[in-house]
Amino acid sequence: MEELLTLKDLLVKGDVQGALIIVEELTEMSRNDNAVILLLHLIKQQAENRTTCSWEVSIRNSVREIQRENKRGKAGSYYLTPEELLEILGEAYLNAIDEASLEVEEGRYEAQELEKLVNREQIINRALTLILPGESN
Repeated sequence: MEELLTLKDLLVKGDVQGALIIVEELTEMSRNDNAVILLLHLIKQQAENRTTCSWEVSIRNSVREIQRENKRGKAGSYYLTPEELLEILGEAYLNAIDEASLEVEEGRYEAQELEKLVNREQIINRALTLILPGESN
């Protein structure tokens, strides 16, 4: 909420450049949050070798949010390239492992132990495949 108030103040003062920086930061934070949620559920699926309806819904919702935030209006183009999306997923992965360690098998594993049980590359590639436009989700 503090960021929105700062954004408002910058716009009132006419500091468009400063406002754009805040908007970019908010967009990045939101993308990262959605990426963490997506990766968290993909990690849980792989670690537990199962899925639930709740996980599937969360995955779909996260994918749709990332896609929506990445699409440039009606122009049909995208803000981030596949390489940039891959970078965001890579950055979000450690947070997702930490979160997943609390949930996989009711918190049985520390994050480092969980990392050894799952395949980071497969999970990130699966997430990217789900996010990229034109992929069947």
